[in-house]
Amino acid sequence: MADPAVMGSASLNAGTRTGGTKATTSPAENYYLARRRTLQVVVSSLLTECGFESSEKAAVETLTEMMQSYITEVGRCAKANCEHTARSTPTLSDVVITLVEMGFNVDTLPVYAKRSQRMVITAPPVTNAPVTPKALVAGQKRTHPAYIPSHFPEFPDPHTYIKTPTFREPVSDYQVVREKAASQRRDVERALTRFMAKTGETQSLFKDDLTAFPLIAARPSSIPYLSALLPSELELQMLEETDSSEQDEQTDTENNSNIIHDDAGADKENTVLPPGGVVPTVKTNDDNMIDNPYLRPVKKPKVRRKK
Repeated sequence: MADPAVMGSASLNAGTRTGGTKATTSPAENYYLARRRTLQVVVSSLLTECGFESSEKAAVETLTEMMQSYITEVGRCAKANCEHTARSTPTLSDVVITLVEMGFNVDTLPVYAKRSQRMVITAPPVTNAPVTPKALVAGQKRTHPAYIPSHFPEFPDPHTYIKTPTFREPVSDYQVVREKAASQRRDVERALTRFMAKTGETQSLFKDDLTAFPLIAARPSSIPYLSALLPSELELQMLEETDSSEQDEQTDTENNSNIIHDDAGADKENTVLPPGGVVPTVKTNDDNMIDNPYLRPVKKPKVRRKK
């Protein structure tokens, strides 16, 4: 008869070879894999006790799944019976009641445990259970008062029912703000340079390797003196601000002149005409002329007719 440990390891290796080549590196996966390996060894030993010399992989996997489902169901029902009686830890009586409810004859357990052809299995390697990540710790955890039994569940973490600010105060230090702005500007310039180097024409410092240290190719202008004649962005901005301020001043002066003319018209109605009966004309003031050529009224050019 084959060794049950050898049968279990052989079936596990076969399942690993056929199941896939991806290695399980997670602690939780290693923990469940070790439990599955132990169940396969137990199933192999039971098959050996029954007189089997070999078994197929599908049969071992099916029996292992059935045993795992049976043990899981026993544990779930025992936990439910325990909680039904206001306890948190299952006892032997809970397991016996569960086996009876599942239709198992409990009286045959001592006889089966003392069988003569029983095979002894070596203890499985100790595998640490997967560590549950710690929750957010905030405040001091409360303990049970005197009137609450100790086997009752503990209070939840304080962060579930207290205010836990998670925001940070904005940095207002001048040096830190300037350093951050400079670093952001440097990152943006570097990103734009790389983008232009990848999408446009480039020049290399080395003739052998064109991809090493690419530089943005300089594009000569057809009219090199044009940039010196055109105003810069700063000058255009200042010009726009000056035009807007002059326009506002012109609007104010026009409004004031209209008010003065209205007052003068009202005074004229109340005044007495001179003996001649002619109203003196008012000369236009040259100071009210608009100096800005962009704000002057449009003058249509004179069209000369051909004779």
